[in-house]
Amino acid sequence: MVPAGTRVPVTITYLEMTRRPGFDRPSLPNGPPTVLLAAEKPPVWYFLNLYSAVGGPWEWTDKFATDPEELRAYVQDPKVTLYTLMRAGWPAGFFLLDARQNGAVELGYLGLVPEAIGLGLGDWLLKTAIHAAWDIPGTKTVKLETCTLDHPRALGLYQKAGFTPVGQAEISRVLSRDRDMPSHTEDT
Repeated sequence: MVPAGTRVPVTITYLEMTRRPGFDRPSLPNGPPTVLLAAEKPPVWYFLNLYSAVGGPWEWTDKFATDPEELRAYVQDPKVTLYTLMRAGWPAGFFLLDARQNGAVELGYLGLVPEAIGLGLGDWLLKTAIHAAWDIPGTKTVKLETCTLDHPRALGLYQKAGFTPVGQAEISRVLSRDRDMPSHTEDT
């Protein structure tokens, strides 16, 4: 267990998809009622609650340090769409599509809350997000990034869905919470 406050090395992998995928739109998973809702001008608190619920275990902390007005402008931009996956009456996950760059759509965030992991929703959510990105007029490329702090299966899932790695960067981060990690860390 690596304690909070430890500086750890992180590899960021940048991925792209340059043509619409060959797979069909997935059907909603069986089970409790499930819907996907696109938010209209979501308040910052709503985005941050989803961001924290999904990303907390994976060290998603950057947006908490963003200027509130800058964050509001981002999540309420007409070319940015926040989708919430509702299952059995509660938010099970979300994704965000950022189409502000001409011809490129960034899958800015995607994930499930811990209670929804293992219910067969991850593959459905990713494939749905990919199709939603390609449905945006003028899309020529869909991009995303992941890192070694994300879910251990994230990179493989993205590649299986048709994304290709196009670059990497090495950074370091200070852990905000204790977590299991490989032993190649350095103290702060």
